[in-house]
Amino acid sequence: MKRSTKMAIAGAAATVGGVGFTWSALGMPQLGASAAGERLARMQDSPNFHEGKARNLVQRPMGAAREGASTTVRYFQRMGERTPAVEIPVAQPDLAAIGAGEPGLRVTWLGHSASLLEIDGHLLLTDPMLGERASPVSWAGPSRFHAPPVQVVDLPELDAVLISHDHFDHLDHGTVLALAQRPVRFLVPLGVGAHLEAWGVDAQHITELDWWEETQVGQLRLVCTPAHHFSGRGLFDRDHTLWSSWAVLGPRHRVWFSGDTGPLDAAAEIAARFGPFDLTMLEVGAYDPAWASIHLGPDAAAELHRQVGGRVLMPIHWGSFNLALHAWDQPILRLMELAEQGELALLAPLPGQRVEA
Repeated sequence: MKRSTKMAIAGAAATVGGVGFTWSALGMPQLGASAAGERLARMQDSPNFHEGKARNLVQRPMGAAREGASTTVRYFQRMGERTPAVEIPVAQPDLAAIGAGEPGLRVTWLGHSASLLEIDGHLLLTDPMLGERASPVSWAGPSRFHAPPVQVVDLPELDAVLISHDHFDHLDHGTVLALAQRPVRFLVPLGVGAHLEAWGVDAQHITELDWWEETQVGQLRLVCTPAHHFSGRGLFDRDHTLWSSWAVLGPRHRVWFSGDTGPLDAAAEIAARFGPFDLTMLEVGAYDPAWASIHLGPDAAAELHRQVGGRVLMPIHWGSFNLALHAWDQPILRLMELAEQGELALLAPLPGQRVEA
C-alpha cells in the first residue's frame, strides 16, 4: 500500500470534526466504525482515555524483550499440537430449556468466550462469536476447531448481550448482524457502540458504560469492571475503544466474566465491592510469556479467581481457535492438574453442554 493511501485511510479512520467514519464506505463493514458526537464526548471526558486512546489502570509493557525475541523460535515448536488431531465433541443444547425463567445459575458454553448465562431467571449471551473465522475476512484467519453448538436464529429470547471488547474473536460482525434483528439490549464498554450502530443495532438497544458504571437488566445489576488488555479491529484504531470485564449481580447469585485480561490490579476492589462470586468465567487460553500482561494463562487465571473471591472457575477462551503458540489443550490440562491438587473448583463443560454452577 502506498504511503499516501495509508495516510488517507488513517485520516478517514479518525474522527474529524465530530463526524464518525464507518468502514462500510470502503467496502469493509466488518471493521466497524469510529465514535462521534455524544459518544466521542463521553470518551474524551473519561479518566480511562488519554489523548484519544483507552489505557489500562496500570501501564505495563506487553512482555519482556527476551520473551518477544523468542516468539519466532517458539512458533515452529509444537506446530502440530496447536490444533486438535481428533474431532472435538459438541453437545446439542436443549434450547427449549435454556432461559425458561427458572431460578438458579447455569451456563451453556458455546465455545471460546461465548456462553449463555442463566442467572436468577435471566438469560445473557457473552461475547457473541459464532462465526467460522476470528478474522476480518472470510477466506483467511483462525478458523474454528468445532462447529458452533447453536446458530443465532435458534437462540432463545435473551435479556441482554454482554461484550467485553471489540477484537474479532469476541465481537463477530456476522453474529451481531443476526442479533441486530432482535430487540435485545447490548451492554458494551465505551466506544464499542459505534461498531454496533454501523451494523444495524438500534441505538436505543445499546448501553455503553465506563469502568465502574452499572445498569439494570430486570433484577440484575450489570457492572462494567476494569480489565487489563487492549482493543482495535483495524490498522489505525488501536485502543480507540475501551475493554472491560463484567460483574453480574443477581438476587441470589453473582458471576464475574473476565473478557480478555492479564493480571488485574483492580481485583481486590472488584472482590470488595461485588464479590464473592459463585462463578468466575475466566480466559485461560491463547496466552504466552510475551503477552503475560494482557492474557491470563491457567495459573494466572487460578490466581485471579482467588483474588476476586470466586467459588467455581469456568475456563473460557480456549479450545476453539488457534490463537497462540501453546498446545491447544494445554490450558485445560493444567487447570485439571490444579483441580486435582485441590487448589480450585473447576467447571469445564463441552461446547454446547449446559451445566449447573
